[in-house]
Amino acid sequence: MSTPRTARPVRPVRLGPRSVAALVLVSLVGIAAFCWPLFADADSAVTSHAGDAPWLFAALLPLLVAVVVATIADCGMDAKAVAMLGVLAAVGAALRPLGAGTTGLEPMFFLMVLSGRVLGPGFGFVLGSVTMFASALLTGGVGPWMPFQMLSMGWFTMGAGLLPGADRLRGRAELLLLSGYGFLASFAYGTVMNLQGWVLLQGQGSGVSFVPGAPLHENLVRFSAYVLATSLGWDLGRAVLTVVLTVTVGGTLLRALRRATRRANFEAQVTFGGPEGPSPGEAPHRTYVTYEPK
Repeated sequence: MSTPRTARPVRPVRLGPRSVAALVLVSLVGIAAFCWPLFADADSAVTSHAGDAPWLFAALLPLLVAVVVATIADCGMDAKAVAMLGVLAAVGAALRPLGAGTTGLEPMFFLMVLSGRVLGPGFGFVLGSVTMFASALLTGGVGPWMPFQMLSMGWFTMGAGLLPGADRLRGRAELLLLSGYGFLASFAYGTVMNLQGWVLLQGQGSGVSFVPGAPLHENLVRFSAYVLATSLGWDLGRAVLTVVLTVTVGGTLLRALRRATRRANFEAQVTFGGPEGPSPGEAPHRTYVTYEPK
């Protein structure tokens, strides 16, 4: 028997046409939910996010299911992949309370970066959203901000899955790439979430409060001042911790995630080739073993 060929390296779950369509749809809904107060009239009936959160949450859940179903349909993955996503979401939810309320030190962010890198953008988006939902239930942080946190964390994790070199970049270079992404994306996450809370600051007469119906550029200037004045230090703590954890334990965790992913989703299917046996008087035929990823 010939020596079997080694299994192909684990790659992130690819995006098929249905996965892309589902992600685009949920992202468009999320962008509209975050930004619509900036374009609403001053005398609009509702000019904050306090009333639209339940509707956004109701729309977000089926869209998340659609992303999972589309990814499974495109890639032929089985229930073990969904189980792995659930385990990672539970770990991420358990990590979040460890640093919540301490200058933005949230260790779950580095896990989302590494998981998104291994699982890919589709499952990464769902993982980020489900992790934030589970952590909100665990810590009692359920409120009008929760669906916006789910969207923001979904985009954060999806971005890690979209980084280049997923099938060839390894070692220190990959860790540096993930660290740089985690640093910048931590600020992006904080900025997006600030937009959700900032529109609630109305009628306070300050230079950083939201003014319904004001020109877009004027509100963006106020928003920039609000971000600099309120959350820059908090976001910096999150970004630095994400970099430190990624550099120190990221390599070990990436290898563990890839081994688990290979066994759960990319386990090779063994097929045997060649005749069933030799004819009388002939030398035995070789049996070839090939490995085909699912």
